[in-house]
Amino acid sequence: MTHQHQLPYLLTDELAFPDVDLALDEPNGLLAVGGDLTSERLLLAYQQGIFPWYSAPDPIIWWSPDPRAVLYLEEMKVSRSLAKSLRNKNYDVWLNKDFSKVIQHCSEGRKYAEGTWITDEMIQAYNLLHDQGDAHCISVYHENQLVGGLYGLSKGKFFFGESMFSRKSDASKVALYFLVQYLIKADFLMVDCQVPNAHLTSLGSRNIRREEFIDQLNQWISWSHPDKFWVPKNLTEIIC
Repeated sequence: MTHQHQLPYLLTDELAFPDVDLALDEPNGLLAVGGDLTSERLLLAYQQGIFPWYSAPDPIIWWSPDPRAVLYLEEMKVSRSLAKSLRNKNYDVWLNKDFSKVIQHCSEGRKYAEGTWITDEMIQAYNLLHDQGDAHCISVYHENQLVGGLYGLSKGKFFFGESMFSRKSDASKVALYFLVQYLIKADFLMVDCQVPNAHLTSLGSRNIRREEFIDQLNQWISWSHPDKFWVPKNLTEIIC
């Protein structure tokens, strides 16, 4: 069944989303419009394989694309330049340090993506999720300056990646590498990359069918990570 001629679902104040199978084929994955960015709605969305992606002043738009770009942890590719950066140990990498600065830098745009979709409303919503213990970041420092990082949400065996930034060569890749190694230690399954792009593909992400992604969500979304797993810490001290 195709859905390219249907309209997206219009959300109401009710805390609910339509089934992801109702997402449009064109544009790929467009599911619903409206609603809000409350923590409750955002957490419900991610648990159902849905995420917000829009640009102000447009209304909030919710997506569940098919296929889905994911990075299985053991499949991350380490390029020669990244391997060199890791060997040189020029970076200091932290978990959950300076979250608000990381998301602010991510909102300033990335050279491998067009424009930015991280609105002020988004920044406020994800800062609140971080304060509640649901959103997390990896921060990369060089000579005590924040030069790269990423942020996203964690639920079950999934890290739902949202965005990354880099102000120094390979800094965002270093952030992803340390995130992946940290997640492996706790038996996580994947980083959800949402939609494919050349940058993520070069790092090892691949596309899977939405049906497969949702099946894995249903299987592993209730899994609990170890206590204090997301407590801020210096990852360069625990990951070689």
